[in-house]
Amino acid sequence: MNGAPHRRNIPKQPLGSVMQRASFRGMTDKAGMTRCGSLLSCSQHCTVTEEASEIGVDTMFGAVEAGGSKFVCAVGSWPDGVRERVRIPTGAPAETLAQAARFFQRHHRETPLSAIGIGSFGPIDLERGSSTYGYITSTPKPGWANTDVLGPLRDAVDAPIGFDTDVNAAALGEFLWGAGRGLDCLVYLTVGTGIGGGAIVGGRPLHGASHPEMGHVRTGRIRDGDSFEGACPFHGDCLEGLASGTAIQRRWGRPAESLSDDHEAWRLEAEYLAGGVANIVVTLSPQRVILGGGVMRRQRLFPMIRERTVEILRGYGITKEIERNMEEYIAPPALGGDVGIAGAFALAESARRAEEDAT
Repeated sequence: MNGAPHRRNIPKQPLGSVMQRASFRGMTDKAGMTRCGSLLSCSQHCTVTEEASEIGVDTMFGAVEAGGSKFVCAVGSWPDGVRERVRIPTGAPAETLAQAARFFQRHHRETPLSAIGIGSFGPIDLERGSSTYGYITSTPKPGWANTDVLGPLRDAVDAPIGFDTDVNAAALGEFLWGAGRGLDCLVYLTVGTGIGGGAIVGGRPLHGASHPEMGHVRTGRIRDGDSFEGACPFHGDCLEGLASGTAIQRRWGRPAESLSDDHEAWRLEAEYLAGGVANIVVTLSPQRVILGGGVMRRQRLFPMIRERTVEILRGYGITKEIERNMEEYIAPPALGGDVGIAGAFALAESARRAEEDAT
């Protein structure tokens, strides 16, 4: 796909206080070293802001949305300067990564890339001092456990590389260009084959000892009973195990997209997703929760999740203003299907700026 992507209408500005703009700045970790947990080739932790889109017209970035079913690779700049975008089915790791490396090598020879950003499915290792930094680690994706994602691209292109989870990248995309503009704290939760969540807090992607795994919180069973054992290979009936696309198919014997709007599956789905959202609300107190992914294309889920979230919270951890504006508070991604690749471009821009700041 060439040229500028389709852009959806952006919801109106946030409830409560906002931070309109910030700047890139360093941050010192507990060991006294400057670090950027999500970036390969920088020495500072970067705050990503709206200024990230103010780049030169001749600047070329690479971007990778590394998903469990496909790798989307693109070059150019976001949002209006994408020159080429390709989709690579996620097959065996060696061949998939080799195809991605060849794509960027070709473009790098023609016009040097300033940086590459990778938003990857996971879990992934973001600890720079680790021997497996840049790897996908204990993923349930067959054949991809302990796979070095960064290495093949780093060997192919001599440029800074920004690396983070696919959901943190998506959260960045929405923060800069989508439903999170003007906010400084938001959560992006994707509901597809699995469930994952990324967060922006204080204008930065949220990291800690590793990265958040919001899809694996516990939500509790519905009151009228649910004997389904769950689909998560690690935790059984966590949120992902009960409400992912994989869980829907195993529970009902049919994929989610084949179920009618009045199917019982959607009541259960809304119940469990609302429980997950309520956990996020009382833990991070985000200014907006953005729900994306293939399962959330079923638009009737949104009003059901909003209503049930309010009922679960019972006025605790959520303001009256938010309760009156739940359509804004729990919202779909404004960038639609472009959210992941947009975030990968943001990671690339962060990596470039971090290297400039370090020199």
